[in-house]
Amino acid sequence: MGSLSPWHWAILAVVVILLFGAKKLPDAARSLGKSMRIFKSELREMQTENKSDAPSIETPAPAPQPVQSQRVDPSAASEPGHTEARPA
Repeated sequence: MGSLSPWHWAILAVVVILLFGAKKLPDAARSLGKSMRIFKSELREMQTENKSDAPSIETPAPAPQPVQSQRVDPSAASEPGHTEARPA
């Protein structure tokens, strides 16, 4: 019941030919083939990019460097004429 018999395939082929015409079917198949080739080449390109972006085991990542921060002297901020800079 789940599979199509040869008669079903033949009727389906006749309906497709009647709907689209015999002249348009080769063009449609050709454009579908081109689209599939482009899709496959893009997939391969994405896979090679992902492999090249992945860090290799042989080269370790550089050690993190400590962050140097500047201390603000609280007495300098309270001087007259000094305005505190604040982000807008």
